[in-house]
Formats: sequence, C-alpha cells, structure tokens
Amino acid sequence: MTVGAFNPLIHAPHRLQICATLDTVDKVEFAFLRDRLDVSESVLSKQVKALEDAGYVKVSKATRDGRVRSWAAFTKAGRTAYRDHVAALRAIVG
Repeated sequence: MTVGAFNPLIHAPHRLQICATLDTVDKVEFAFLRDRLDVSESVLSKQVKALEDAGYVKVSKATRDGRVRSWAAFTKAGRTAYRDHVAALRAIVG
C-alpha cells in the first residue's frame, strides 16, 4: 500500500476513532459512539456529519423504546477509505 492512501479527513482523532469502531460492526448507535469517544452529542454529530458528507458514513434513525435513536454505518466507500488509511499508516510507521 502506498502512502498516497493517507486520508486527512479520516485521520482527525475523533473521526479515526469513529471509523475504527464502525469497521468492527454493521452499525452502531450514536449513544455508544458518544460514550466510547467521551464527547458531547454536538461534537459527535459534527464529526459524523463530516464523514457522512464525504460519503463514508450513512446515518439512519429508528424508534426504539419510544425514542428516536440515530445509528451510523460505514458505506462501502467509507470502509475502503478507512482500510486504505490504516494501510498507509502502517507503511509510514513500518
């Protein structure tokens, strides 16, 4: 893998943590991400929105326990971009 796959959008610390989490699941609830990253809902929303605008993440909403909950999932392009970024990081440190 070449260093050219380094992705500055994904590399930002919170977005990198979001992507690392999404790479291990089909989808994840915003509340889980918020708690895992230890950030406010507004910070999380801003970071997820950046990934969504790039076409890397899809956000969906569903009602559960009488409340509307938001979920995030990688798109195919997002998963590929994240894995390419990880490969580029490994090439840099390797």
